[in-house]
Amino acid sequence: MMRYLPEEEGFPKLLLEAMNYSMRAGGKRIRPLLMQETYRMFGGNSDVVEPFMAAIEMIHTHSLIHDDLPAIDNDEYRRGRKTNHAVYGEAMGVLSGDALLNYAYETALKAFDCIGSKRVPAALKILAHKTGAYGMLGGQSVDVMNEKHCRTQIDRTMLDYIYENKTSALIESAMMVGAVLAGAEEQQVRKVEQAAKLTGLAFQIQDDILDATGTTEELGKPAGSDAKNEKTTYVTLFGTEGAKCEVDAYTRKAMKLMDELPGEHAFLDRLLLWLASRKK
Repeated sequence: MMRYLPEEEGFPKLLLEAMNYSMRAGGKRIRPLLMQETYRMFGGNSDVVEPFMAAIEMIHTHSLIHDDLPAIDNDEYRRGRKTNHAVYGEAMGVLSGDALLNYAYETALKAFDCIGSKRVPAALKILAHKTGAYGMLGGQSVDVMNEKHCRTQIDRTMLDYIYENKTSALIESAMMVGAVLAGAEEQQVRKVEQAAKLTGLAFQIQDDILDATGTTEELGKPAGSDAKNEKTTYVTLFGTEGAKCEVDAYTRKAMKLMDELPGEHAFLDRLLLWLASRKK
């Protein structure tokens, strides 16, 4: 992933440095890993997936940079270090997030240079749709709208919409792109999409639980922020134990769908179980 990052040079050097600062901040790299393993599960064996793996992490990192901005969550720490805007200022935080999102698509387009690139247009279409106004950014907008209008008591239907788009959509994109690039059939891609949606819901609910039960040191970001901001989460709706049951149920449904797909996916199964019980 690091070899796809831009060189820090020329007049926009500071912008490029800010982009790379957040990309090099660590993290679980779950989305590119899910993409790679889904690609392998359907028999993919070329390097055409690699630009997309880098791109999906750039898009995710862009979303974190903007989430942390004063206008949204106003967080000072992410992954155990100062957030982008805390280091480079609010204006550069906005610009570096924008630049990273654009650079992600520049990077994904490099897949046309690889063997097996005939499936790239379909993968690009998924990537663009799932990360835009009808996916990740749409979910984020509804989340922000509720916070800024002090709509702290929202029902499960709207909460699921936020989670399915703000979190699940990017995971869906990762796994669907992997399947499409490997030549999966349309019906199989749809099953992957559903499994990924369930995985994303479980992932976000586990985040709710960790925010309520973890520490800042464990999480690498402020703990208890949901309660501080009076946000509606699965924990506020169902309690910690009830939220854990939801994580377990979504994870089991996702694994059941994965079992209906061809190919070896023992590692993916273990990864889904780990995501459902992770501590950070």
